[in-house]
Amino acid sequence: MPVLHSEVDTTRKFIKARLLTDRASFHGYETERQHIRDLLQRTAELGESNSVLLLGPRGCGKTTLITSVLAELLPQQTFHRNTLIVYLNGLIHTDDRQALKSATAQMNLENAVDGKVFGSFAENLAFLLECLKAGDRKKSKSVIFLLEEFDLFCSHHNQTLLYNLFDVAQSAQAPICVVGITARLDVIELLEKRVKSRFSHRQIFLFPAEDDFDGRVQLFADLLKLPTEQQLRRMDATYTPIPKEALHNDELVLVRNLFNPLQLYRFGPKWVTQWNRHIDALAKNPTVKTVLKNIYDYDALEGPFRMLLLELVNSLDEKRQAITVESIQELGRSYESDDKVALVAGLSVLEVCLLIAMKHHSEIYDRDPFNFEMILTRYGKFANSSSTMQNIERSVALKAFEHLKNLELIVPMTGVGGSKVLKEYQLHRLLLTYGQISQAVLKMQFLPTEIKQWAQSSLI
Repeated sequence: MPVLHSEVDTTRKFIKARLLTDRASFHGYETERQHIRDLLQRTAELGESNSVLLLGPRGCGKTTLITSVLAELLPQQTFHRNTLIVYLNGLIHTDDRQALKSATAQMNLENAVDGKVFGSFAENLAFLLECLKAGDRKKSKSVIFLLEEFDLFCSHHNQTLLYNLFDVAQSAQAPICVVGITARLDVIELLEKRVKSRFSHRQIFLFPAEDDFDGRVQLFADLLKLPTEQQLRRMDATYTPIPKEALHNDELVLVRNLFNPLQLYRFGPKWVTQWNRHIDALAKNPTVKTVLKNIYDYDALEGPFRMLLLELVNSLDEKRQAITVESIQELGRSYESDDKVALVAGLSVLEVCLLIAMKHHSEIYDRDPFNFEMILTRYGKFANSSSTMQNIERSVALKAFEHLKNLELIVPMTGVGGSKVLKEYQLHRLLLTYGQISQAVLKMQFLPTEIKQWAQSSLI
């Protein structure tokens, strides 16, 4: 049945928007998410002071977890009226002065600070927190500090910002919650002793589940399916938008322009049913499962997987109106392809022979460094025993060796011999794995059979 171009176009836009902007939907880590939610809620409603570090590899969903919690809490009046959120990023706020200036702006306290001279950083921060207290001086607004790239704040001079934030949180001078987000698992070791003593040592680790392939297949289907009318009605009944007064902070980009499936996207019921059946069939297809398993074995993180699906969805148009098994196989091949293998496969026969000689040398001598003379001698033995190989001039072989160095397939050893050593005797290391060389040799169709056999065995 021919499909209207507008349906395919709308489907592509919808799924791309979901993959790129749906930062409030969070999968897995329920215990960790509830822990963060409870901390923020207690800070807002009970005035508790807390500090916590959220640790995990890049792409595992640390920022997404925080965003999903904020998207759930900000619609509540008791939360957004009693709380200020200050978002600082270590890549942007490169010193404590910039960070404090940004925090002042996000608290809307520039007028209160204007013209005042403070003796120290701590005095300045104490004044900001004092300004947030209500008229009876008993009730104070809670402040949540989100420190993205937390490890970069540890490199600031004397760690003044971290010291004062943790000091306020520990001594309960004002209700604040400090949430640090970083990919460095050893970040605690970067803290100075006086800062470390004031930190609560509450750490939450996010590690991807490496044995949940069924969950990955389910995620594949969930991200690519379209919502049915029943699902949209259910969302409409439960969806609570974040009020505008809770979004006054321009620097809190995490909760801006979040994905809302109820806006702008309208599909015909037949098209939704047809599309979802096709996605379900793909998710059950053994070939597709094999590709997804290979990708999952390489990388179990959800973030990079979403970007891969984006490539699939981008290919949809009026000619290709559905995601096919072939397109998924092509995606798998491009994902698993190695740029260095492709580079080696495009080299000359002489250069490949030198790489094979380096491979055998590294295998025999347990990856010891080598120089040009060693490799030329090993290649010469092969060339003399071969019926098809011709003797190559020394200068030509040296030129090929230097070309491999320029391509950064081999690298000279630093600090060995210095600059006085002739280039023929300078030691080098191989930057390729044995498997990469073997794959490249198999890809070269016009390589003589003797060389292919030599690549598999160092015996001549």
